[in-house]
Amino acid sequence: MHVGIIGGTGGMGTFFARVFAEAGHQVSVSGRRTPLSNSDLARTCDVVVVSVPIRSTVEVIRSIAPLLREGQVLCDFTSLKVAPVAAMLETKVAVLGLHPMFGPSVPSLHGQTVIACPARISPERAEEVLGVFRAAGAAVTVMEPAEHDRLMAVVQGLAHFTTLTVAGTMRRLGVDLDALLAATSPVYRIETALVGRILGQDADLYGPILRENPAVPEVLAAFEEAAGELRRAVEGSDEEAFGKVFHEDAAFFRAYIPQATEDSEALVRCLADR
Repeated sequence: MHVGIIGGTGGMGTFFARVFAEAGHQVSVSGRRTPLSNSDLARTCDVVVVSVPIRSTVEVIRSIAPLLREGQVLCDFTSLKVAPVAAMLETKVAVLGLHPMFGPSVPSLHGQTVIACPARISPERAEEVLGVFRAAGAAVTVMEPAEHDRLMAVVQGLAHFTTLTVAGTMRRLGVDLDALLAATSPVYRIETALVGRILGQDADLYGPILRENPAVPEVLAAFEEAAGELRRAVEGSDEEAFGKVFHEDAAFFRAYIPQATEDSEALVRCLADR
């Protein structure tokens, strides 16, 4: 295949340009300072991948739409799927929404997850692209765009919101981070490291994930209810309230607890060995 990656000079674009090239495919990229333009890729490539920030994705898709021809495959790497897939379906080409569930700093696709939303594409054409990821060791999970965005409101939205809330709490308390880290065990250092990892990246990456996903407000409303319930259990006079909340949550997680314990213990041992 001749694969064209719009935004191919960015982190994720560069990563996947390497993935496709190592699989033996011809790869062309466009960016702000490349000889090739987005239009060049739209006119010439068999597979066109849009790998630009969330806020720009739909605009870029619509800008190249008139240049696309039947027989091509149009993809995107956006963290949201409903709006980009809808925009791609306005074209006349095959459509395959993609969401790599990792950042470009990973060494390879081995062990990583890629979510696929095959919106208008034959299984054979989809496998031409997805087979590249599987061959490189990735797990491909297929779902509908709306289901994807609902899940991402929890997987990304809730996780990032919680992490940033922890950071904001520490800031308001004026916590001495050096003293905090000196007093923590590996498991708490992992939790704190996740906060620092998020804050070491670009706000423009996380803001749209929270602001642009229409499923996030419902998740945040549930978060506020859960936080309120837990606070009442901690501060109230009912000594059994906390246990009730804890055991209800444990029952919800029961099937996952053994795997969670095994995975987290492996992380703790890894950090302790360092």
